[in-house]
Amino acid sequence: MSHDIEPSIATALGFPRPKYTGVERERRWLCRSVPRALIRQTLTIEDLYVAGTRLRLREMRPVGGGPGLLRLSRKADVDDQTRLITSIYLPEDEFAILARALTGARLTKIRHRLHAPPGVLMSVDEFQGALSGLILAEAEFQTAEELNAFPTPEFASREVTHEPQYTGGWLATHGLPR
Repeated sequence: MSHDIEPSIATALGFPRPKYTGVERERRWLCRSVPRALIRQTLTIEDLYVAGTRLRLREMRPVGGGPGLLRLSRKADVDDQTRLITSIYLPEDEFAILARALTGARLTKIRHRLHAPPGVLMSVDEFQGALSGLILAEAEFQTAEELNAFPTPEFASREVTHEPQYTGGWLATHGLPR
């Protein structure tokens, strides 16, 4: 885990073992459309936000085939831009057992991973179902300095990083923000 998160904060959020914890630094923007010329990979994502917990069961598969990535993750926000995360990667059979056994709010989206500057992971999500029409871009950074220095992408219409109603758990549970 990064040294800039106080161990007491991590422990209070339920992450007492730093070597098993990652730090996500992320910004989010609303978009009018997907910047198709920047797409390098497209995936389908189905998330289950487990009721009464900070757990998320995720099935992520490349469009057009290929092995999926199946995992159970736990996240907790340090602040609007920073969260702690730990994940267990699962084989198909164990994932299927959990997917049947767990209850919660579901969310489906198409994720487009984009070509981005070195050190930045950038994607645009096209939400499906009840959230159809919502397009969100997100960028992940290694350091807080990189996060703060990153300009708003040209294809973004408004930053929503500091609006919790644009996080996956909120969207899955409450639907589109008004």
